[in-house]
Amino acid sequence: MEKISHLGSYGVIIKNNKVVLIKKANGPYKGKLDLPGGTIEFGETPEQTLLREMKEEVGIDVKKCSLFDGNSTIIEWVHRGEPQQIHHICFFYKIEEYNNEIKKEIEVTENNDDSLGAEFYDIHQLKKSDLSSITILALKQLGYKLD
Repeated sequence: MEKISHLGSYGVIIKNNKVVLIKKANGPYKGKLDLPGGTIEFGETPEQTLLREMKEEVGIDVKKCSLFDGNSTIIEWVHRGEPQQIHHICFFYKIEEYNNEIKKEIEVTENNDDSLGAEFYDIHQLKKSDLSSITILALKQLGYKLD
């Protein structure tokens, strides 16, 4: 089985016990709700990645954010018929201020290859089975209990 490390930055926006999540179009979390964010590209800082990904996947311009955790998880999936283990290493940021409206629908393009749009979800209504493992990690770190 191929083993891959993946390093990414992810944003958490919470208001009134609701969190912004994206609907995944592709990748190991396809069909799940996930935190907006993604791969740190060559030469980017984790915060630069966060700003770019939030614009691409959610349609917002982040004005204020703060790093609150670094964590990782291992997931397994089948990519192009081959099983893979991915060590998903994450920088988690709280998004405290932003401009623009959150886009509920976003077209999948070359720049946005996996978000179908974002919206607020009631944290207390979320089920672990509907969430990516990184979303579960971040919400638990923030003190939320999930079913």
